[in-house]
Amino acid sequence: MSDVDLVVVMGVSGSGKTTVARGIASSMHWLFAEGDAFHPEANVQKMHSGIPLTDEDRSPWLRLVGEWISEQESAGRSAVITCSALRRAYRDLLREGRPHVRFCHVSAPQDLIQDRLDLRAGHYMPASLLPSQIATLEPLQPDEPGVVVSGDGSQAVVLASALSALGLTPPD
Repeated sequence: MSDVDLVVVMGVSGSGKTTVARGIASSMHWLFAEGDAFHPEANVQKMHSGIPLTDEDRSPWLRLVGEWISEQESAGRSAVITCSALRRAYRDLLREGRPHVRFCHVSAPQDLIQDRLDLRAGHYMPASLLPSQIATLEPLQPDEPGVVVSGDGSQAVVLASALSALGLTPPD
């Protein structure tokens, strides 16, 4: 493995992406970014209103996420970012010209995710959009660089599983 590692923690809203990504960043002493922060205000308003995003809505957001990844790669920094990356085409876009990118798909049963979303406060993504995200999700394919980990378990267990699956050993 190269000195630069760029991990995109992916999955539907409420799967545990942010928790896992923050855990990886903290454990590995890497830079972390929340992909949701790159959404244009129009996307945020649309989701807040319960309207699913289209591919056209996601395109500028994915470009910004990709630019952030490129900046880290160019600087020789390992980093982790969250991004739903629900479709193969989105993941291909995020990898294009970025050889160090790989994915960590956090997957969990729909009822668990629904419970998390129902309890989550202060996020613009309403629980009502979960079915549209699940319908859009194209699972990580064997020819894509990455791993699938279960988001069902304690934060410590899920993080340990993600680090192990990614072959990452936190520095002493």
